[in-house]
Amino acid sequence: MSSRGQTTSLQRLHLVEKRIVRVVELAGSVMDELANSTGPRKDILTNHCREFMQSIKDIQTTLREEIKSACEYRPFEKCDYNARISNEICCKKLEYIIEQLDGMQQSIVQCKDGL
Repeated sequence: MSSRGQTTSLQRLHLVEKRIVRVVELAGSVMDELANSTGPRKDILTNHCREFMQSIKDIQTTLREEIKSACEYRPFEKCDYNARISNEICCKKLEYIIEQLDGMQQSIVQCKDGL
């Protein structure tokens, strides 16, 4: 498997899926061996069980790493949406205040002209 930086999370999870399929196949092989009419062959059972346990450990390790990295992942960490929206709201507020000030200035001019 490639180093962690060179594979995506989905690729690593796809490999886990393949390992899970292999584990199920190993379990089936062990069941077949146990059901063998001549009796189970100890060496085959040992090899299958050893591979089964190692695969389970690998699956657990990979899933723990993926869960940990998912918890560390902040998809909106570098997003500037909040800052942009905040700036737009401030601009709208300033436009409103300018309109109000212009209205007040016109009222003042009208009052001066009326006196």
